[in-house]
Formats: sequence, structure tokens, C-alpha cells
Amino acid sequence: MNKKNSPNIGHNKKSLLNSPIEHIDIKSFDARKIIDGMSKMSFTSRDTARAAGIYNEMLKDKNCSIFLTIAGSTSAGGCMDLYTDLVKHNMVDAIVATGASIIDMDFFEALGFKHYQGSQFQDDTELRNNYIDRIYDTYIDEEELQACDKTICEIANSLKPKPYTSREFIKELGKYLKKNAKKKDSLIESAYDNNVPIFCPAFTDSSAGFGLVMHQEQNPKNHITIDSIREFRELTEIKLKSKQSGLLMVGGGVPKNFIQDTVVCAELLGKKVDMHKYAIQITVADTRDGACSSSTLKEASSWGKVDVTKEQMVFAEATSVLPLIASDAYHRKHWQARQKRNFQNLFN
Repeated sequence: MNKKNSPNIGHNKKSLLNSPIEHIDIKSFDARKIIDGMSKMSFTSRDTARAAGIYNEMLKDKNCSIFLTIAGSTSAGGCMDLYTDLVKHNMVDAIVATGASIIDMDFFEALGFKHYQGSQFQDDTELRNNYIDRIYDTYIDEEELQACDKTICEIANSLKPKPYTSREFIKELGKYLKKNAKKKDSLIESAYDNNVPIFCPAFTDSSAGFGLVMHQEQNPKNHITIDSIREFRELTEIKLKSKQSGLLMVGGGVPKNFIQDTVVCAELLGKKVDMHKYAIQITVADTRDGACSSSTLKEASSWGKVDVTKEQMVFAEATSVLPLIASDAYHRKHWQARQKRNFQNLFN
């Protein structure tokens, strides 16, 4: 073990939580030359350059609505500001994410808490004794995470008891952060400001779930619920309102399948709809296990979900290539000519 690369092996909470994650700023560097150079290489470099090219095509296509999906821990790992910049600069029109990406990571930091650089070699028993959670080489203060859970409960307690989609509830979180955020310009707050809807189809599999369980325990007869069926219909409605669509998928899981399934849902409703015209997926999942996360975009075509003409799989850990793809697109500036979709307003 190289201890120089493992600075946060320690024995108490203070020594373990001493190096906050700093989120990358895609505006601060121009990745166009790197992407151009990678296009002349091979293997994952060329795949990454192809993916960047397809993303730029999405941005140039005036008829294309762009859906960002987020699974995994890239937000905790340093990509939080990257996602916010995509929203602020009209580079995505709707987001489908895991509850953890939106609540445990983005909302958590908006409350003023942080994620910390750690070590995958740290004794996990020692971490547990210090009430520290580990995501590979990244640490989270469990006491702060529970404070996030309780804040979700307090917000739920303040709302009118009725069924909400995750999109509606996250919009309420955006309202809350406008007044109460310790860290401004979170993804939730930026999406709220820019009318970009955020859907979390597995919303309760996160701090939101803990907070909402506490809310229902405190209000057994008069509480809110999450209507995942209506949110599937809402996301399908956005697909129907889009002449063409493109997917920028980070990881796989439920968000990937949820947005792809809008094509099938529309067909079952008797609506004529095109497959997603453009698609990029960044993943490290093994294609041989038959899982959703690892299924290739060509495989999705057999289900009638994704067109194979403009698709690219990038087999890489997302924090290593996504900043390059996003910086390249930001500096090529095709987003400047895009019309804002304001899909949140469809449901007001």
C-alpha cells in the first residue's frame, strides 16, 4: 500500500474528515484539444471522443431534447458542479437519477455538509466506530447524513398531505433551498431555477426514504406519498413532447432503464414515437451478466428503445472521462443556440 496516496488513514473523526472533495469546474479548462487528440487514438480514448462528438450533435440538433441520467457516486466523487453547469448552460433538458445522487449527495451538500477524500484501505470497523460511511475512497459523516434525513422529514411535514411524484417533491426541495441553502447553486436549486425537472424513480432508496418514513411515522393518518406511476407517465409525456431525444447516461441502473422505457410506454399508449435518436452510456459494468446496467445500447435497440445510428458505449469510470466530454461540449458552445425546453412547466 502506498500511504502517500492514502492520506486519510487515521484513528479519529477529525483526522479522517480533513480533506473535502473539490468538485471539478468544466469551464476552467478547455478539453477540445484533448478530445481531438483522443479521436486519433484507439480503445477507450477513441470511444470517449466519439461520445463527445455525439453529445455535440445532440446540442446542435434543434429538435433534440437531452436527458441526463445519473447512477453511481459521481456526484460525491467530484462531478457535482459539472452537472449543475450542464443545467445552467442549457445542455440538458430533464434529469433522471438515483435518489442517492440527488438527496444523499447534492441536497446533502446544499445543506452545508461535505464529502471527504479518504482511503479504500482504511479499517472499516474503525470508520464505523467513528460514525463514518465509506464510498470506495470517499467518506461521509453519518451524523450529517442523518441530519439530511431529518430535514427531508421536516420538509415533508410542511407539505399538504397528498401523493407527490419525485419530480414534485424535488421541486419543493428547490423552493426550500432558495431560502435555506448553505451552499448555493446545487443541482436541485439550479434545476428549479431553470425549469429542468428531476425524476428519481427509486426515490425512497436514499436519504429521502429515511426522511419520508419518519414523516409517515409522525403522521400516520395524514401524510404524503410518492406516486411513481404518475412520474413514469410524466416522463413519457416529456418524450412525446420531444421531436427527437438524446441520452447522456452516467452509469446504468434504474435511471437508464426508466428513460429508455418511455418509448415502450408511449407505444403501449397508442402514441407514435421515435426511438431515442442519440445515446451515450459511460459505465464499468460487465456486459456478460445480463443486467440492465451493463446492457449495450445496441441491445436496447432490440427492445425498440434506442436507435443504433448515433450511439456510443464508453467503458470507463465516469469521473475519468465525463469532465472531458462535458468541457469539450461547453467550449464548443453549441448550447448557446439551443432553445430552452422548460419541461417543468408542463406540469404546473
